[in-house]
Amino acid sequence: MNETPTAPGDVRPSPHTLQKETAPAASSAPVTLTSPTTPTSPTSPSTSTGHFWRYWAASTVSNAGTAVTALALPLVALVVLDATAFQATLLAAAGQISWLLLSLPAGVVARRVPLRRLQVTLDLVRFAALGSLPLAWWFDGLTYGHLLLAALVTGASTVLFDIANSTFLPAVVPAGQLAARNSLMSGTGAVTETGGPSAGGLLVQAAGPVGALLVDAASYLVSAVLLRTLPERRPAPRTGESALRQIREGWQYVTRHPVMMPCMLWATATNFVCAALVALTPLYLVREAGLTPAQLGLVLAMDGVGALAGSTVAVRITRRFGTARGVVGASLAGGVAAAALIPLTTTAADAYWFALGNAGFAFGVVIGSITTRTYRQTQSPPELLSRVMATVRFVSWGAQPVGALTAGLLATYAGTHTALWVVCTAAVVPPLYLLTTRAGRRRDFA
Repeated sequence: MNETPTAPGDVRPSPHTLQKETAPAASSAPVTLTSPTTPTSPTSPSTSTGHFWRYWAASTVSNAGTAVTALALPLVALVVLDATAFQATLLAAAGQISWLLLSLPAGVVARRVPLRRLQVTLDLVRFAALGSLPLAWWFDGLTYGHLLLAALVTGASTVLFDIANSTFLPAVVPAGQLAARNSLMSGTGAVTETGGPSAGGLLVQAAGPVGALLVDAASYLVSAVLLRTLPERRPAPRTGESALRQIREGWQYVTRHPVMMPCMLWATATNFVCAALVALTPLYLVREAGLTPAQLGLVLAMDGVGALAGSTVAVRITRRFGTARGVVGASLAGGVAAAALIPLTTTAADAYWFALGNAGFAFGVVIGSITTRTYRQTQSPPELLSRVMATVRFVSWGAQPVGALTAGLLATYAGTHTALWVVCTAAVVPPLYLLTTRAGRRRDFA
């Protein structure tokens, strides 16, 4: 509903899915799962395929709804409320600021509360936040402030949800299958990203952007129902350590690690570019290039095509060329595609340049996301992993609101097209940085 998106890791798979991840990361500690009806029965990874597929179904429904919202929410601001360029980008930043404010303490919370109960509660909070928008519009009371508040509440709930969610998958999937399951989750997310925006564009065209928000609100409700059927995870036992000390341990582990630290900085720069591009896309394509909502949906759907292609070949590429070379090469190719193609679009007639550039960019981001996420899942100490994930998200996803606000300032003072050129050119910076590090110059990270 969401690494650049879509998978707990450091980078969201698609530049236009910034509300949810599509594949969770490994557990931070040995996890005990218990059935909703038999609370004391343990569940092992080798016998829990049903749990994985129910989790997959909940994520798929949720991500499909969010793909619609990625199109509908900014269009509510631009079309219904006639928001300025800065207001439109501020809305994008509001949905992401919680990664900067809450991701570190959320890693501690994730270990101390019943996971399933927290997941369901947060899904219901997001359902209420988004569902309130069509209701307010119906009574002619929808305001920009209400829209901003809904983005803030949804974003904060998503931070807690995704980080808590990062402890579930390794409990039902053997370590040797994590890369394949992560690729499956990212690939499924890519499919919803492909069909979601185009379907969302048609839905916005037919029912208006406010009506389309009902779809995502409903998706959170369906996700809550499905998650309610999953086994509960017992909270980790209290150790007597303070939350601040636990946060510090995760921070020190990542920042002193010779591979995770440069990968986190690569992800931070990538997410900055992704968030800036997300903020500018509807603003530029609707107001400058003159695309209709349906056309905008088709352009955004190409993100999913690129992300699906990347998730399909990620494991093969890194096996053949190495994990470090695979990440650097794919990320650089994606950055070049964004810089060379996206800004060429000036009207609806040549929007295919934007679509192709976005697809190439998403392709590279997904390969890097899957590879670095799997590395952290397999190399981090189990007792530290939720805090490792929270640290990476705090830094890398915390760059998203900064990227969105920077794009807004550029668009306000230099023009939207100039801002687009600057942002797309910056897409080549993250892989070039990684190439300057010792980890990035190796064949493999490990």
